[in-house]
Amino acid sequence: IHQPSGGAYGQATDIDITAKHILKTRDRLNKMLAKATGQKLTKVQQDVDRDFFMDADEAKAYGIVDKVYS
Repeated sequence: IHQPSGGAYGQATDIDITAKHILKTRDRLNKMLAKATGQKLTKVQQDVDRDFFMDADEAKAYGIVDKVYS
């Protein structure tokens, strides 16, 4: 899992608007992920701060997947 990413160019005002939009999107996605997985919001925020890789069993324990088939 990871936070949203994007790019911006142009005038400082345009870059600021884009950054605020990405941060708002990040906050909404973090809340959705916390609700869907049962994780605390603070844990999700910490985990998405940098790319957070999981194997299938870790994803199940985290609550991202319901079942792992092998």
